[in-house]
Amino acid sequence: MKPIAQLIFKQWRPIVIAVSLLAAAGSYQLWWPHLLQLARDVNLLSSPATKTADPATHGHDHAPGGGHLHPQDTSHAAEDELTLSPTARKNVGLRTGIVEARAYHKTVAVPALVTERAGWTQLSVSAPLTGVVSRIYPIEGEAVRPGQALFDLRLTHEDLVTAQQDVLRSTSELEIVNRELARLEAVEEGVIAGKRLIEEQYKQRKLVVAIQAQTQALVLHGLSLAQIEELVASGRLLAMQTVVAPSANASGEDASTERTFHVQQIEVNRGQAVTAGQQLAVLADHGLLYVEGQAFGEDAERLITAASGQEMLEVSQVSGSGNADDSMRLRVIYVADHVDRESRALRFYLGLPNQLVLDEMVDGHRMVAWRFRPGQRTEVRIPIGRSWDNQVVLPAEAVVYQGVDAYVFEQHGEHFHRVAVHVLYQDKQSVVVENDGSLIGKTVAMAGAYQMGLALKNQTGGAMDPHAGHVH
Repeated sequence: MKPIAQLIFKQWRPIVIAVSLLAAAGSYQLWWPHLLQLARDVNLLSSPATKTADPATHGHDHAPGGGHLHPQDTSHAAEDELTLSPTARKNVGLRTGIVEARAYHKTVAVPALVTERAGWTQLSVSAPLTGVVSRIYPIEGEAVRPGQALFDLRLTHEDLVTAQQDVLRSTSELEIVNRELARLEAVEEGVIAGKRLIEEQYKQRKLVVAIQAQTQALVLHGLSLAQIEELVASGRLLAMQTVVAPSANASGEDASTERTFHVQQIEVNRGQAVTAGQQLAVLADHGLLYVEGQAFGEDAERLITAASGQEMLEVSQVSGSGNADDSMRLRVIYVADHVDRESRALRFYLGLPNQLVLDEMVDGHRMVAWRFRPGQRTEVRIPIGRSWDNQVVLPAEAVVYQGVDAYVFEQHGEHFHRVAVHVLYQDKQSVVVENDGSLIGKTVAMAGAYQMGLALKNQTGGAMDPHAGHVH
């Protein structure tokens, strides 16, 4: 009997086991919590790997009869992964970018100032004739275009009065001579001697030349050709003179370049008597300025090489807090031919194209404001030493330090993963990271890495060095 029972059990054992597993799977909700509680009581679930197997904790239903339970260790992934809300991204100033390999040249920063171009930026407006200021059109700070009226002068200049009289007199005499010539030419030949006709023709040519010279004299006095034509047509002396803004090519620059003057200073008042050549106002054109840098004497060769090769140097505007921002690349225009005796500095100049940040009408006056203004502090970075080719160059705010390790944050959808990197060189603005190929083409956080490192440490319950990520 016993061998028969063993034989039956051997044949039906797979079926019995399957039925038992199905019964256990169907009732695991009744016995699984008690088993876990028992395990906790005897400290059998103290490791992180066992804790993750709790289906109640992670919201996963793993039926014991449906296969094996696979506890997953996510502690390392949690330590290196960070998710930021839209508000948090704004708070840390998050800015992302795609990593590309490029060359980086080590530089040294030298102080510089935004300056006006001597002899070009400022334009003096002078009184062309002696007179009295009867009207002032612009106000200080107003933008004016070439040819726009600036001042009205009531003329009291004796030479101008005499020059106008001479033009009127010569014009009248020429009219009389022309009528006489017309009469003589209408008479039949032989009645009037040819000598008389020749004399009148000579007078005509003489008066035409005199009028041309007198017209040029009036132009030199400051009258326009339109005013002179009006003078001749009306036969009345000009009593008022309007002083206008100089033309776009009056300074010798390209006339096709649009220039925006603004009234920097008004030197006279209404009713004030002025003499010929007296300064009435100062106009300025800040459309193109200079950045004046002060380098050391040993940098002269490098600067001259940059100027001759039309290389671009990095220039950063320095704010009141001492931080540099708004980096740009400018071309070296000129390097001084001597070193300053007192400061021992070598001055050099870079061209700085400017941009309007304000252009609006206020009570009928056009008011403008420029992004760059003379006197602003800047920094110029002069290349020195060796260069790194085909490396990853990131902003300083993209790398955070934790002890001896350095990290960047690579973006994966809504999450950021901390990635360890090898830093070759770092200054206040840039970090050169060794290019091992893993970051090329990836999107990383270009700013806010330090705050993201703090958030990641708080998330994992650790403490971060408050000086991590800072360069002193």
